[in-house]
Amino acid sequence: MSKNRVLICSFLAILSGFAGGYVGGQINSYFHSQKCENKQWGAKQMCQIVVTPGAMWQGSISGIWTGTILGAFFGGLVSRQK
Repeated sequence: MSKNRVLICSFLAILSGFAGGYVGGQINSYFHSQKCENKQWGAKQMCQIVVTPGAMWQGSISGIWTGTILGAFFGGLVSRQK
Protein backbone atom coordinates (compact mmCIF):
# COMPACT_ATOMS: atom_id res chain seq x y z
CA MET A 1 0.00 0.00 0.00
CA SER A 2 2.88 2.37 0.63
CA LYS A 3 3.96 2.36 -3.05
CA ASN A 4 0.39 3.06 -4.11
CA ARG A 5 0.14 5.83 -1.55
CA VAL A 6 3.27 7.53 -2.90
CA LEU A 7 1.93 7.25 -6.44
CA ILE A 8 -1.49 8.60 -5.49
CA CYS A 9 -0.02 11.53 -3.55
CA SER A 10 2.45 12.33 -6.34
CA PHE A 11 -0.18 12.12 -9.06
CA LEU A 12 -2.64 14.34 -7.20
CA ALA A 13 0.09 16.83 -6.32
CA ILE A 14 1.25 17.13 -9.93
CA LEU A 15 -2.27 17.27 -11.33
CA SER A 16 -3.46 19.92 -8.88
CA GLY A 17 -0.20 21.84 -9.36
CA PHE A 18 -0.87 22.16 -13.09
CA ALA A 19 -4.50 23.08 -12.49
CA GLY A 20 -3.51 25.61 -9.83
CA GLY A 21 -0.92 27.11 -12.14
CA TYR A 22 -3.47 27.64 -14.89
CA VAL A 23 -6.14 29.07 -12.61
CA GLY A 24 -3.65 31.25 -10.72
CA GLY A 25 -2.29 32.68 -13.96
CA GLN A 26 -5.76 33.50 -15.26
CA ILE A 27 -6.90 35.15 -12.03
CA ASN A 28 -3.73 37.18 -11.59
CA SER A 29 -3.80 38.27 -15.22
CA TYR A 30 -7.40 39.45 -14.85
CA PHE A 31 -6.66 41.51 -11.75
CA HIS A 32 -3.50 43.04 -13.19
CA SER A 33 -5.30 44.00 -16.40
CA GLN A 34 -7.75 46.03 -14.30
CA LYS A 35 -4.95 48.60 -13.89
CA CYS A 36 -5.26 49.32 -17.62
CA GLU A 37 -9.02 49.92 -17.71
CA ASN A 38 -9.07 53.70 -17.29
CA LYS A 39 -6.58 54.47 -20.06
CA GLN A 40 -7.33 55.50 -23.63
CA TRP A 41 -7.64 52.82 -26.30
CA GLY A 42 -4.03 52.73 -27.60
CA ALA A 43 -2.47 53.11 -24.17
CA LYS A 44 -4.83 50.46 -22.81
CA GLN A 45 -3.64 47.91 -25.39
CA MET A 46 0.02 48.68 -24.70
CA CYS A 47 -0.56 48.46 -20.95
CA GLN A 48 -2.14 45.03 -21.32
CA ILE A 49 0.73 43.83 -23.52
CA VAL A 50 3.24 44.93 -20.88
CA VAL A 51 1.32 43.74 -17.79
CA THR A 52 0.01 40.33 -18.93
CA PRO A 53 3.24 38.25 -19.15
CA GLY A 54 4.43 39.22 -15.67
CA ALA A 55 1.01 38.66 -14.18
CA MET A 56 0.69 35.24 -15.82
CA TRP A 57 4.15 34.24 -14.59
CA GLN A 58 3.54 35.43 -11.03
CA GLY A 59 0.09 33.84 -10.80
CA SER A 60 1.23 30.57 -12.34
CA ILE A 61 4.12 30.16 -9.91
CA SER A 62 1.86 30.92 -6.94
CA GLY A 63 -0.79 28.54 -8.25
CA ILE A 64 1.70 25.74 -8.85
CA TRP A 65 3.04 25.97 -5.29
CA THR A 66 -0.39 26.17 -3.71
CA GLY A 67 -1.90 23.45 -5.90
CA THR A 68 1.00 21.07 -5.32
CA ILE A 69 0.91 21.45 -1.56
CA LEU A 70 -2.87 21.09 -1.36
CA GLY A 71 -2.86 18.17 -3.80
CA ALA A 72 -0.28 16.28 -1.76
CA PHE A 73 -2.23 16.98 1.42
CA PHE A 74 -5.52 15.72 -0.03
CA GLY A 75 -3.73 12.79 -1.64
CA GLY A 76 -2.47 11.81 1.80
CA LEU A 77 -5.95 12.10 3.24
CA VAL A 78 -7.46 9.98 0.47
CA SER A 79 -4.86 7.23 0.67
CA ARG A 80 -4.44 6.99 4.44
CA GLN A 81 -4.92 3.63 6.07
CA LYS A 82 -7.83 3.22 8.41
